[in-house]
Amino acid sequence: MIKKVLIANRGEVAVRIIRACKELGLKTVAIYSEADITSLHTKKSDEAYLIPRDPIKAYLDYKNIIRIAKQSGVDAIHPGYGFLSENHEFAQACIDAGLIFIGPTPEQIETFGDKVKAKKVMKSLGLPVVPGSEEPIQSLEEAYDIAKDIGYPIILKAAYGGGGRGMRVVYDEKSLKQSFESAQKESLAFFGKGDIFIEKYIQRPKHIEIQILADKYGNVVHLGERDCSIQRRHQKIIEITPSPVLEPAVRNKMLGMSVRAMMKYGYESAGTIEFILDQNTNEFYFIEMNTRLQVEHTITEMVTGIDIVEQMIRIASGEPLPFVQNDITFRGSAIQFRINAEDPKRNFAPSPGRITAYHSPGGIGIRIDSAIYKDYIIPPYYDSLAGKLCVWALNWDRALARARRALDEFIIRGIPTNLQLHREIIRDEDFIRGDFDTSFLDNKLNEYSYKIENEVQKDIIALAISAAIASHYGL
Repeated sequence: MIKKVLIANRGEVAVRIIRACKELGLKTVAIYSEADITSLHTKKSDEAYLIPRDPIKAYLDYKNIIRIAKQSGVDAIHPGYGFLSENHEFAQACIDAGLIFIGPTPEQIETFGDKVKAKKVMKSLGLPVVPGSEEPIQSLEEAYDIAKDIGYPIILKAAYGGGGRGMRVVYDEKSLKQSFESAQKESLAFFGKGDIFIEKYIQRPKHIEIQILADKYGNVVHLGERDCSIQRRHQKIIEITPSPVLEPAVRNKMLGMSVRAMMKYGYESAGTIEFILDQNTNEFYFIEMNTRLQVEHTITEMVTGIDIVEQMIRIASGEPLPFVQNDITFRGSAIQFRINAEDPKRNFAPSPGRITAYHSPGGIGIRIDSAIYKDYIIPPYYDSLAGKLCVWALNWDRALARARRALDEFIIRGIPTNLQLHREIIRDEDFIRGDFDTSFLDNKLNEYSYKIENEVQKDIIALAISAAIASHYGL
């Protein structure tokens, strides 16, 4: 069994991994940038080491990270998500240094990190794929030919990208040239490569993903599906398990095909197979494979009771999965809300700054994954994710009620957040019915009011009055 783990990440995911390690009795080592000196993950770990200078490169400098790992005597490195989590060169460098990389093999990371290659592999393993180009497009002329063949609308995607970068939807031929060139430019800027491929654009799709666990001995299980259709600019902000409207026959087909594909391929560790579902036909298509822990893994843990991070560590240690598919039970419904430090009044611009008040909700079925606290300063260099609120209940209606209550309890002051957006979504009748797709939020934004979180509100006034009374009477 692994004895000591370095977490090559920061913030809430680093805290999440540290907690799993502590429950397994493992020592932990954190790394941090100069911007993260007061970050919670540095306080929760057994040891913490500064990587000076550039606050972003600190978490990407894998030679330095491996040096710290060797010096601190760790057995293994967990990359979390983002940063180096899907960098096959980092995974290989860990192995070459005699360390265990907690994740899939470097070859698997490399294969699925290339969307074109991943599509070919999954097609060969029996998964349906969206019609489109099988190789990156070499020229605008080729793009016109393929678009004409598969029919508009189409979607342009960065071959080496993610998070919606380098992605453009094109509805007609006259828009193709500008969209193609801007997608290439953005892809080159963010991923160092301008390769673009084309797919048929499925209108009103649901985004469904399947959580997989696989050990080194050919044992593969699924942990159900997550509905990730509530997105803004292709970025997920709410995830649900199980999908409230997915038909059982479609669900079973999707789950079965995913497990069989990963068995044939010989995948190991945690992974997520992502599909888009055409709600008009109930046909689904593979879009990508994430070879890492997902931000939304938390809600899967709530309905299955399985600690995914723990299983990743055990798999990396060479242990077989301690269960088979029939041992896994799915209980209730869970919803995750990504709480972002961003300003709805300024087109959701990131809003770094000091948190002046913080109160998280509690009670049955509530889970908070966060690394923020009162007086913590959110730095301006990283993703705007400040934390995750997860709720669980025995059914969808109870989960909605619990989510409304929890969101109303949640207080973050000092910076704008998207809490009010979540409060409005959870009360939206279309959302309650499960009548949403990946364009839901883009179509709804103008309907929501976005009450400013920083305005003086009743709870703050009550708190101030209470403090004044206590001070006056020496309480």
